[in-house]
Amino acid sequence: MSDHELLAETFEANRSHLRAVAYRMLGSSSEADDAVQEAWLRLSRSDASGIENLGGWLTTVVARVCLDMLRSRASRREEPLDALGPQPALGGASEGDPEHEALLADSVGLALLVVLETLAPAERVAFVLHDLFGVPFEEIAPVVSRSPAAARQLASRARRRVRGAAASAGPEEARHRAIVDAFLAAARGGDFAALLALLDPDIVVHADGAAARMGAPAEIRGAEAVARSFTGRAVWGRPATVDGAAGAAWAPDGTPRVVFAFTIVAGKIVDIAFLADPKRISGMDVTILPR
Repeated sequence: MSDHELLAETFEANRSHLRAVAYRMLGSSSEADDAVQEAWLRLSRSDASGIENLGGWLTTVVARVCLDMLRSRASRREEPLDALGPQPALGGASEGDPEHEALLADSVGLALLVVLETLAPAERVAFVLHDLFGVPFEEIAPVVSRSPAAARQLASRARRRVRGAAASAGPEEARHRAIVDAFLAAARGGDFAALLALLDPDIVVHADGAAARMGAPAEIRGAEAVARSFTGRAVWGRPATVDGAAGAAWAPDGTPRVVFAFTIVAGKIVDIAFLADPKRISGMDVTILPR
């Protein structure tokens, strides 16, 4: 196998991940495909022999391409091509079809995409890379042309906006707290119907690497699958505030070991992130609340 063929094979192994990153940033399937293709062109023109972590390098390249596209879109006051239209169907394609697999990997609830569209380009990139894909701020900083501390602030500001935790949103915070508390109670009590009623149909539950190593599923999609996975569980869950938003945590000794960050839009839970990386948690404002 030639060096070019080996490079192409490695790129294809990363394609689904890259498309997932691009789709969450851009909210457009066609633009995500363009960003991934541009990453391949840049890789094919580069000396890959000096790249130690090709997956990380490609993620960074895709993020930079997406940031340029978002800034260009903002300057022209454009809407994404398909973020507000029908989302890709998840059925109807044969198992193993690469395009079908990509759609499965990239599908994001419409409600979350709508909220992401309200973020400034650099905020959106920092939030998606860190909160959804666990990229450290030291790697995000050069993408957004900021220091690591400034990149952390971008993500934090975006997180507050996405989770509706701005200081002026007191009534909304109370509603979100009630939704998370109802979720924990329904999970503990094994009430499948109550859980289902709280979830957006396209909800995504995802775990960072540390949480996955502890046994959490890397990803769960769809309200029924999520409700089944939580029914009769979450007895460990303590209500908590996570960066000012309603969340939960596992804190056996009073110190958060796993944080559960909820994204709630229009009264429905659209995203739950399982976070167990100690460095990541140490950079978050987590307060354990009484049951």
